[in-house]
Amino acid sequence: MLNEFYTPSHEITPQTMAVLAQLDNNGNLSTCVLEEETEYMIDYSPSKLIDYSCRFFGSSLKGRQDGTRDICGITHKVPISIDPSSGMYFFPTSSPSSPKCSWIAHSHIDQLNRAGNHCTEIIFKTGKKVTLEISFGSLINQVQRTAQFRYLLDSRIKFLKQRDDDKIDSLT
Repeated sequence: MLNEFYTPSHEITPQTMAVLAQLDNNGNLSTCVLEEETEYMIDYSPSKLIDYSCRFFGSSLKGRQDGTRDICGITHKVPISIDPSSGMYFFPTSSPSSPKCSWIAHSHIDQLNRAGNHCTEIIFKTGKKVTLEISFGSLINQVQRTAQFRYLLDSRIKFLKQRDDDKIDSLT
């Protein structure tokens, strides 16, 4: 059963900084996975890889999106937590159904810079840089929405953990 969802060379981990859509000259879609120490290409869409990763942790991309909507009311370009216990929060750069959609790991972003008309440069904490076709304002908005979602979800998890710890303490 684990082999059904576990593909060691194509997994999202806490070291994954970005899952970037790549269209070649013939319009064929592939994905560049940018890690802290390496990068590699795969032959399916970024959103498909994100969905596989969500499924590995017991949900699906749609399930994670629905959860975000319930927690903070975001309805478009919804940020998700692939695994909150590992701090893996990602946001899409456009609609996840678009072949141009890339996914960025919130915790790896160090800086955002304007990079011309309708492009933004992301500088990661490792010093690696990528320039994406997304406006600076839109990317700032995605980062802020992901931060808000992350805060709300982490607060819920801490509340439940504290409540459980209090119950255990009352039994001893």
